Amino acid sequence: MTAVDVDGLRWEVRTRGTGTPLLLLHGFTGRGTAWGAHAAALARDHRVVVVDLPGHGRSATPRDPRRASVERSADDLATILDRLSAAPADVLGYSLGARIALRLAVAHSDHVRRLVLESPSAGIADPVARAERAAADEARATRLERDGIEAFVLEWEREPVFASHAVMDPARRARLRAGRLRNTPEGLAASLRGAGQGGMEPLHDALPDIHARTLLIAGALDRAGCARASEIAACIPRARLAIIENAGHTPHLEAPKTFRRLVTDFLEEDNVA
Repeated sequence: MTAVDVDGLRWEVRTRGTGTPLLLLHGFTGRGTAWGAHAAALARDHRVVVVDLPGHGRSATPRDPRRASVERSADDLATILDRLSAAPADVLGYSLGARIALRLAVAHSDHVRRLVLESPSAGIADPVARAERAAADEARATRLERDGIEAFVLEWEREPVFASHAVMDPARRARLRAGRLRNTPEGLAASLRGAGQGGMEPLHDALPDIHARTLLIAGALDRAGCARASEIAACIPRARLAIIENAGHTPHLEAPKTFRRLVTDFLEEDNVA
């Protein structure tokens, strides 16, 4: 299956492997194929379900950015898992994908068996800060539409949160940039407006109600990300936190062997309290 229509929005969906279903959710500017070797390795023991999020890759860009929201995306993914007879699934999400995974665990708890959140956020609780973030994302989306994808990707790669990428293998950085450039200005602008943290319903109060076993992963060089992950881990009853040294916001790229070992060990644990 490569295309799934949910309430008029086309999702790109690919599956591989057999075993316990495992849903992989990429980050902003990515696509399902960005999981690369991780998806192939995890498919040895799982039925891996990989999607392109709205506005990314081969999935459609909705006319109304609200259709790309974290909340609507989580609802759509629950429907997709049902159609694939893949619920409950283990769910692994990175950054934007982690926010959607967290929402899925809150709004559709019966669809989530175990939860892995890489560099997550539960949203912005303070209304003023949330409005400021929404305004910043709107300005960024406007520049993207005006200046085009290449200028935007260059600006995005200069964000301080990605400073640790400077020591990554040049070939890996080149592949990451090439993947980002395959997106469209319209798609990424819709995602910024619809799924940015400024438009996301904060989930902090709902975290204690998540009963799925949860692993949170953050890179030690991403101090803000570590703080957010630690806060979330402290609120989810069956959660634990793993900090990967010498990695920033993208441990799955910066420390792939350590990241994959953490994920596979967690998913293979006996289901005990």
